[in-house]
Amino acid sequence: MRYVKWAVLAIIVVTLGSFLHYSLPQHDVVRVVGTYQERQDLNDWTRIFWSSPDDQSGTLSSRDVQFIQTIRTNGKPMVYRNEDTGWRWPPYFKFDTASLQTEADDLKSTADAPKWAVVTHYGWRNELISIFPNAVGIRAVEGPDVTIIPWFNIFFFAFLLFLVVLLRRMWLQFRERMVDPALADAGEAWDSVEARAENARKEARGFFGRMGAWLNTWRAKK
Repeated sequence: MRYVKWAVLAIIVVTLGSFLHYSLPQHDVVRVVGTYQERQDLNDWTRIFWSSPDDQSGTLSSRDVQFIQTIRTNGKPMVYRNEDTGWRWPPYFKFDTASLQTEADDLKSTADAPKWAVVTHYGWRNELISIFPNAVGIRAVEGPDVTIIPWFNIFFFAFLLFLVVLLRRMWLQFRERMVDPALADAGEAWDSVEARAENARKEARGFFGRMGAWLNTWRAKK
C-alpha cells in the first residue's frame, strides 16, 4: 500500500506540475524574423492545445491561425501561435491578436542588425504533434542579455504556498476540534461495547457452569 500511495502522490504532483507549467506565463528573449497566417486542420485530439473556436473565426476542424517566427539567443528557432484567449482558460483575457501581430511585424530584424524582444507566452512547442505556445505579449529590449524577473510566477507560488499552509492549519484545527474528539468517543464507545461483551461472556459461562453443575448432580443421583 505504501508504494500505491507514493505512486498516486507522484501522479498528482506530475499532473499539477504539468498543468501549471503549461498555463503560467513564460518569457523568451528572441529576434523576430517573420510572421505569417496559415490554415490549420484541427480535427484530432491536439485541438485541446489551440484556442476555442468561440474566440476565433472559422470552425473547430479548420481555421486560420497567425504565427510569429523567431530566433532565440542560442540560435534555435521558435515559432509562436498568436490566438485570442478570450474569457476562457488560461485567463489571460487576450483580445488583441491583430495588434500583437502588428507589433511583431514592427520588430522584424536580420542577424546583421538584430532587434531583440521579449515574448511572453504560455503553452508548449512540440514539433512531433505540431503544437505551439501562444504569444500573449511582446516588447522590445536592449539586448539578448536582458534579465527577466518572472514577478507573476513569484507572487503566484508565494500565494499558493500561503494557501497550502493556511489550508493545512485549518485542517489541523478541524481535526483537533472535531475529528480527534470523535475518534476518542468512538474508541471509548468501542471499549464499552467490548467490556459489556466480556461481562456477557462471563455471565454466560457462569450460567452454563451452574447448569452443568446442576445436571451433574442429577447424574450422580442416578
